[in-house]
Order: sequence, then structure tokens, then C-alpha cells
Amino acid sequence: MQKRPLALIVIVLVALNLRPAMAGLGPLLDLIEQSTGISSAGAGMLTTLPVFLMGIGAFAGRTLRVWLGNRRGVSVGIVLIAVACAARWVWNDASGMFATAACAGLGIAIVQAMVPAVVKNLFGARTGRAMGLYTTGIMGGAALAAATAAGLARAEGWPFSLAVWSLPAVAALVCWLVVLDADQAVKTGHTPKTSLHNQRRAWLLLIFFGIGTSAYTLVLAWLPPFYMGLGQSRDVSGFLLAGMTATQVIAGLGVSTFIGRFPDRRAPLIAVLLCLLAGLACLVLAPVALAFPAIILLGLGIGALFPLSLIVTLDHADDPDSASDLAAFVQGGGYMIASAMPFVAGLIRDQFDDLAKAWMLMGAGVLVLLAMTMRFSPVRPD
Repeated sequence: MQKRPLALIVIVLVALNLRPAMAGLGPLLDLIEQSTGISSAGAGMLTTLPVFLMGIGAFAGRTLRVWLGNRRGVSVGIVLIAVACAARWVWNDASGMFATAACAGLGIAIVQAMVPAVVKNLFGARTGRAMGLYTTGIMGGAALAAATAAGLARAEGWPFSLAVWSLPAVAALVCWLVVLDADQAVKTGHTPKTSLHNQRRAWLLLIFFGIGTSAYTLVLAWLPPFYMGLGQSRDVSGFLLAGMTATQVIAGLGVSTFIGRFPDRRAPLIAVLLCLLAGLACLVLAPVALAFPAIILLGLGIGALFPLSLIVTLDHADDPDSASDLAAFVQGGGYMIASAMPFVAGLIRDQFDDLAKAWMLMGAGVLVLLAMTMRFSPVRPD
């Protein structure tokens, strides 16, 4: 148990590597389009593809846990992320970008399917706070990638800006193997007695996670190009995305700190959904004049919604194995739903040369989430 604080640090370090392969794309999207010749819809696919494969990979989490165990499985996932990032330095035509996006998506999916069981095993009743820090690490990695993308591209070219993220992935792999032993990582061959596919609450959690994560994938892919289209510079557009993800980190830390005071998760869920809705309204009504409040509101909403969605999911699991099974099911289907949003936004941009309708579509999704939130009472049905 004395290794718990160190293990948490390593889990956060692993989490830092779960978004740069996607978050670094937005500020560079026009350069990538010019270099590869892909359309806006194709550019959206660079986010859609890994997110979709993250969903597919998450569904395979139970089989992978039995085959590999969580410790080795996370290691394989990190290796895939490192290889995908490094390959973009030399294989950066259209086919290379799509192939590396797929590779990174599979790696991220494996890690995300395995980590919840590790957290549940190590931290027990404090799982909510630990998951809050884990998801904060995910958002922190996205912020770093968005903030540094333009500067690195200007200094060494956009392929280097994407490839450099292989280095922290290798560092995370080494730390994971050194600190997390087999007992802590929980290798198991557990098979649940009932199928999650037949549980209505599991499906509700899946749809909730999917619509909520759509907001994240949408702004991750299209916020910088949106502001660049409004006349803002590449650096400013990248910093806006970085500022939003930095706000997400603050929101995630707030969730990890205060979530224990809210056994009924509905009040914080409603608050963060209203923040998200207000941020989307700013993007539609006055995106330049209201850029700062938009970034803050979006960051608070998305940054708190992601860990809250996972925490609510884990509330419905009683042990590490069922936690990992349920998280894999919810994230698997949820990411498949969320993967459509960047592509749909790209189609909207190709058709209307504007993204206002994409923000409005996402706003309608938030209204659906507000209605669904009322179903998440603290007493779980049988």
C-alpha cells in the first residue's frame, strides 16, 4: 500500500499520453490539409478514426485482460501510441496519417479499458478521486499538445510537432513497468455472470458518455480551425484550445477534490452541462468577442463532464473486474458515438464553410443530456 502515491503519479503520467496524438492536430490542420490534399471531412476523420477505434478496442478490453493482464496490456497500449507518434515524422502523407491515427486509437483504447480496474483495485473507496486525477492527466496532455503544436511546427515542421510525443510515451512505459507490479495491476480471468448488453442502465450510461464525449471530440478537432477561419493566428487558435484544456484540468481537479461531497451526482452534472451549453452559445452568438468566456465555460463543462461520466459509471460497479468490464462497455459504445461528431462537423464545414451549425447540433445534444441526468439517482436499481 505504500506504493499507492507513486502508482497514482505513474497512472497520471500514462494519462498524459492519451490525447496528444489527436490534440496536436487542430492547430496544424490547415498545414496537414495542404500537405496531404485531404478535405475538411477527411481532416475530421483524423479525429473520428482514432476515437472510433478507441471504442472498438474498448469492447475487446475483457478479452485482452484475460489474455495479457492489465499490466502487460497497458504496456502494449503505450507502445502503440509511441510507435504511432514516431511514425508521423517520416510517414505523413494521407495514408500515413490515417494509419497512425488508427494505431494511436487502438493503443489509447487498450490503456483506457485496463486502467479503471487498476484504479479500482488500488484505491477502493477513493476511486472517485483517483479517477478524477487520471482524467485530469488526460486533459493535461491535450493542453500541452495544443499549446506547443504551432511553436514546434514553426521550428521543426509539423511532422516533428506530432512525432515528438513519442518521447513522453516511452518515459511513461518505463515508469509503468518499474512501479506497477503484477499484483497491483490485477491480472484476472473474471467472467461476469450477466451480460451488460441486457442491462438498461449500462446502455443509458453508454449513450450519456457518448453524447458528452462528442463535445470534447468536436472542439478538439475544430476549435482551432474555427478561430483561424475567423482571422485569428495559428498560435492564438492553438492557445485557445490549450486554454480550454487547461480549464478542463482545473475542472477535473475540482471534481477529484469535491466529488466525495456529492453522493448524488446529479447536481454537479446539471451544473457542468449548463456551463457547456453556455459555452456553445458563445461560439454561435459572438465567437470572437466572447472567446474568453466561451473557452472558460467549455473547459469547465467538458473538463468536469468527462470524469463525472466515468465516476457515475464506476458507481455501478462493485469490484475491479466489473468496473473494468462496465467502463469498457460504456467507453466502447460511447467513443463510437462521439467519433461521428468531428466527421459530421467536417461535412458541415465543407457544405456551409462555417461551423455554427455544428455548435448548435452539439447544443441540442447537451439538452438531451440534461434530461438524461435526472435518471442518475444515487440508489442503483437491481
